[in-house]
Amino acid sequence: MWPLDPLTVVLFLITFIFLAIVIHKQRERVHPNYPPGPKPWPIVGNFPILDMQKPYLSFQELSKTYGPVFSITIGVQKMVVLCGYDVVKEALVNHAEYFSERPNWPAFTDYSRGYGMALSNGHQWKAMKRFTLSTLRDFGVGKRIMEDKINEEANCLVQTFKSYKGEPFDNAMILNTAFCNIIVSILFGHRFDSDDPELERLLISLLDVSGSLGSPISLLYNAYPSLLRWLPGGHKATLKSTDELRSIIRGMLTKLRIELDVNNPRTFIDYFLVKQKEEKPDPELYFHDENLTSLVSDLLFAGVETSSTTVRWALLLMMKYPEIQKNVQKEIEKVIGSTEPQMAHRKHMPYTDAVIHEVQRFANVVPTNLPHMTSQDVTLKGFFLPKGTHVMPSMTSILRDDKYFKKPDEFYLQHFLDSDGNFVKNEAFIPFSAGKRICAGESLAKVEVFLVFTKLLQNFTFTAPPGAKLDLTGTVGFTSHPQKHEICAKSRN
Repeated sequence: MWPLDPLTVVLFLITFIFLAIVIHKQRERVHPNYPPGPKPWPIVGNFPILDMQKPYLSFQELSKTYGPVFSITIGVQKMVVLCGYDVVKEALVNHAEYFSERPNWPAFTDYSRGYGMALSNGHQWKAMKRFTLSTLRDFGVGKRIMEDKINEEANCLVQTFKSYKGEPFDNAMILNTAFCNIIVSILFGHRFDSDDPELERLLISLLDVSGSLGSPISLLYNAYPSLLRWLPGGHKATLKSTDELRSIIRGMLTKLRIELDVNNPRTFIDYFLVKQKEEKPDPELYFHDENLTSLVSDLLFAGVETSSTTVRWALLLMMKYPEIQKNVQKEIEKVIGSTEPQMAHRKHMPYTDAVIHEVQRFANVVPTNLPHMTSQDVTLKGFFLPKGTHVMPSMTSILRDDKYFKKPDEFYLQHFLDSDGNFVKNEAFIPFSAGKRICAGESLAKVEVFLVFTKLLQNFTFTAPPGAKLDLTGTVGFTSHPQKHEICAKSRN
């Protein structure tokens, strides 16, 4: 044992404080035109003034003092936050080539291993994005064949809801299962039975990873990875859930690899495996197993978490505003009747279209967005951002921008309806982000949400259980879920 006499302890503390101040001062040496922000404390940075549960709310408040482009320090890592549609558009769209990289945040890197599409960079990201978009198109995303697949799952959902015979139930796992089966059918060519234990393992792992990536401990881990990597805590649970998710995916891939017919690829995975075989002689490989595992994980998150959460919010809001629900049902009866909903109906349904848009805006399912990083020195709104600057475009600040939305904190359909009841577009409506890093699953998500929502409202009237109070406060996590609640689905047939 080392002697711990008082003098040793005092010398240790003095040395530690001295080094902390030196590191802090070095971090503070920035360009004179670097964005302003609150003065950071040594070591902890701006942690003391941030809402650790919902940091995006702190960003909103700080932007009132420092403007739409400001800096904060997380631990010893500086980051620039962008608030409001105008500045985010200028960065991600007008200067897309400078803002399309991802920073190396430890929690995200542990999840992706630097592979896949959502969090990778460079040629690898471009290769995965090109492959994903072209393959999804080949599988009918945006075409009638995909609509039929989604409607098939929506019909199963209707039967499940009917089985409760109007009694209260929690719809969270039911909707997660339905949307999981849609994306799994594209990726793997089959669907799960609702009681399949493999499905339960998959969904639990997805939800655990999603919840932990947006948790306060994840924020701390990103700030102090060298320290926390060796200590127990919630970040260890994230690693465990991530390993479990990757293990499940690899197990599902094994069977498809055995059954692969290179002359007749039937699934998204088949197409990847064919490309893998074609690429073998190439020394710079992109179509390898690690990329495939991370890419499948990315698509599961995009196809399950955000879409199912959006529909949960939609049903909750219909219970909260029964008159709006009645108006949607009247429009469904007028345009769709008792036939199968199709995307072609949407252009004739301005009210329902406005409801879905306002649900996505109000729900703010991904409140903080994914981080970006500058690929070279760039000037934004007169401020200098050096190459490698971590940038956080606040999705909350866009979807609640009072310059574009008259009542940003309310569920207000007139954000997307004119006085004559016609649907109106709003350029600040970008729930899937914007620029080169826009969500690759946007097209699929739009079809899923419209078809499932209209199918459910066509068949049911949704009410809260007797005496229940409806809470419209979102939960903590990378995605913002409704608070736990039950619904009553009264059959309209």
